[in-house]
Amino acid sequence: MPKVHSLTFNPFQENTYVLEGLGKSCFIIDPGCLEHHEEKELVNLIENNGLTPIAVVNTHFHLDHVFGINYCKKKWDIPLFGHELASFTLSFNEQAAKMYGFQGFTPVQSPDRLLAHGDQLDLDGEFLDIVHVPGHCKEHIAIIDRTENWVNAGDVLFNGSIGRTDLPGGDMATLENSIREELYTLPDHYVVYCGHGPATTIGAEKYSNPFVRAD
Repeated sequence: MPKVHSLTFNPFQENTYVLEGLGKSCFIIDPGCLEHHEEKELVNLIENNGLTPIAVVNTHFHLDHVFGINYCKKKWDIPLFGHELASFTLSFNEQAAKMYGFQGFTPVQSPDRLLAHGDQLDLDGEFLDIVHVPGHCKEHIAIIDRTENWVNAGDVLFNGSIGRTDLPGGDMATLENSIREELYTLPDHYVVYCGHGPATTIGAEKYSNPFVRAD
């Protein structure tokens, strides 16, 4: 039964998650640590809980979610998992970093393991489901724990909001379809861990989200 730890990093207030397995292995989800003190905060969380990182897993590859990927891969000698369409979004990150004034940004390479809809991740014998939820960007995935009843929705669905669709690869109709078909079909009590802001539940968003409500 994976335990979910969360930290908030960088000027975009991006949520980074650490999924702790029963055997103390962990996945680092969307590492957004940009500054040295943020990297240290992540290391402290992992070391203080006696965890061993086994992979970085990204829901998607917009700039705010990738700042810490290279650091984590080097620090723990672990692979990067991400959707097979990741290279499209990754190709824009160096330009985006310059636009926002981030000096010395090192581009992230394509994932070491390519994920697709229907894949599963094994965390100490607990299996997490991968679903493709494009619309915010082409490669976006959600991670579902059907044992603990939660979903990490990245930047697809927020507490009272949804992901933006005006960046390359974004499309509103596609995003709405992803939310209705892949997220709103989950039970109402499922907790939604978001890429920004506080957690919510599927039920709360189905019936009150001002942008996409259940049909």
